[in-house]
Amino acid sequence: MLFFALIMTAIMSMTMIGFGYLFIKKPPNKINSVIGYRTSMSSKNMDTWTFAHKYSGKVWLISGSINAIISSVIIFTFQNLKNYNQLMGVLIFIQILVLLLVVPLTELALRKVFDKKGNRIKR
Repeated sequence: MLFFALIMTAIMSMTMIGFGYLFIKKPPNKINSVIGYRTSMSSKNMDTWTFAHKYSGKVWLISGSINAIISSVIIFTFQNLKNYNQLMGVLIFIQILVLLLVVPLTELALRKVFDKKGNRIKR
């Protein structure tokens, strides 16, 4: 189970870090329905599209890095625990939740910066 947990942690963390870096450095040039952070709010215009990618990229980069460190520590620290397999199941579930956390965080950020039509809110 140790090997499986390490592989899952690596996959989850590298997915978040990889897409985070990609979204920050080179978000999709055009609004499309195939690749990228695609929600109705992020697809309003190029400003919301770019903002959503840069913001979600930062969230994934940070959360992926933290996930890799904390999960690795947990995996090695508790490997002799009697209920280790159950703990790893819970850990993998939490990693999936962290991976998906980007959506509500990015949507909240979009709503703070843009109105419902996609125009920047003047402060």
